[in-house]
Amino acid sequence: MRLARLINGVFLMFGLDLRKMIRAFAGLPAFVRDLQKFRAQAKQSHTAFVFGSLYPCLDDRFQQSGSATGHYFHHDFLAARRVFENVPGRHVDVGSRIDGFVAHVASFRPIEVIDIRPQQARIQNIEFIQADFSKPLPGHLHEYCDSASCLSAIEHFGLGRYGDPVDFNAHVTGVENLYGLLRAGGRLYFSVPIGPQRVEFNAHRVFSMAYLLSLFEERFEVDHCSFIDDRGDLHVNIDLTAEAVKANLGCQFGAVVFELTKVAHA
Repeated sequence: MRLARLINGVFLMFGLDLRKMIRAFAGLPAFVRDLQKFRAQAKQSHTAFVFGSLYPCLDDRFQQSGSATGHYFHHDFLAARRVFENVPGRHVDVGSRIDGFVAHVASFRPIEVIDIRPQQARIQNIEFIQADFSKPLPGHLHEYCDSASCLSAIEHFGLGRYGDPVDFNAHVTGVENLYGLLRAGGRLYFSVPIGPQRVEFNAHRVFSMAYLLSLFEERFEVDHCSFIDDRGDLHVNIDLTAEAVKANLGCQFGAVVFELTKVAHA
């Protein structure tokens, strides 16, 4: 199974999904059968539908009704719900999914989005700001907001994946900038992959829980911690025991979701 995932991962890098191809071939006989039956029904019908080009969707019959699992589904939904419940004055997002978390939040309030990549779309309640958040924070953004989010973004900083400069410690600068962005007492919703600590260049870093907590020291207090396990299932508001931290919450490639409060220095 692990070898199959590895092989499929190699093909995915070049835009080929072997699993989808296998399911498509399996669905081909049903497509031909259904097409013949549908054409026969059309000849007997008085409804005016002209046949256009064929548009085979060969693997959909093998799918569930939609994806309600995995890192992005759970942390986007969970963090958006918490933003709604906490009703911040100004919320700023750094690098999270536009078609996930950002869209969820924009459905009920304004949100400002910082990303290194350009964005030409103009969408109600969303203001796009193009900036490299792995560089020192511009002065006008210091203590800019009382609520911020960064979901599955910091792990990509400095790996060149999105055209950003290669920087081994860019994730540290990113965390420092999130601290600087918030006012004292402000909330941060933060998510990254967790497991045995490693870099899988140039896709992402995977963080150990102990290292993550060390990044937060003297910067943030942990209010809530949830995680998505290796199977894609969500575990909400867990206790961060020493044993759980050491075991990375039992994950090889999971995701942790923190709700943090900025600590004000005297």
